[in-house]
Amino acid sequence: MAAQRKITFTGAAGLLEGVLHLPNNAPNAIAMVAHPLPTMGGTMDNKVVTTLCRTFLELNYAVLRFNFRGVGESAGEYDEGNGETEDAIAAANLLQETYPELPLTCAGFSFGGYVQARAATELNPEKLVLIAPAVGRFEMPDVPENTLVVHGDLDEVVPLEDVLNWARPMQLPVIVLTGAEHYFHGRLTQLKQIVLQHLKAQIGG
Repeated sequence: MAAQRKITFTGAAGLLEGVLHLPNNAPNAIAMVAHPLPTMGGTMDNKVVTTLCRTFLELNYAVLRFNFRGVGESAGEYDEGNGETEDAIAAANLLQETYPELPLTCAGFSFGGYVQARAATELNPEKLVLIAPAVGRFEMPDVPENTLVVHGDLDEVVPLEDVLNWARPMQLPVIVLTGAEHYFHGRLTQLKQIVLQHLKAQIGG
C-alpha cells in the first residue's frame, strides 16, 4: 500500500498545505499536481487530481498535490493565476530539494493546467501533463512539444475548439476523449489509462 502524508510548506503568501504520496519502492521520478479553479470550488481533493496522483504512483513516482493559496488551510487569497503560479513553483522546488536527482513532471487539471503551463516556463519539467486546460478562460502560454493534452469533446466549461485553436500554431497533439465532459464523469479510469500509456511510452516501459 502506497504511503501518503499531509505536509505544509512555505509559499510566497504563507504556508501551503499538501499531501505527499510515496510509492512502495524508491521513486524513479517526481510529479506535482495542480487543482482546478478555487473560485469554483477546486481543491487538491478533486477527483481528476487524485486520479492523476494514482496514475503517477503506479509508475513509481513520488507525487505532491497541494491547495493553492486561500484554499483549505493554505494561507493567502485567490490571485487569478499569478500567485498560484508561485505556489506551484514552490511545490516543485520542495519536491526537487527532496529528490534532487529525479526528473520532474508537472500536471494540472483545468485552471491547474493553466498554472502549470505558466510554471513550466520557469521550472522546465521533463514532462507537462494538461487535462482539460483552461484555454480561453486564461491566457495560456505556449508549451513544450512533448506536452500531453487530454480534452473531452463535450467539455461544457472549456470548449474543445478553444483548445484546438491554441494547440494548432504549436502543432501540438491533443488527445480527444469522445463523449467526455469537463470533469470526466464516468471516464476517470479511461483518463488514467491514457496518461499511463503515454508516460510508459515516454520511458520505454
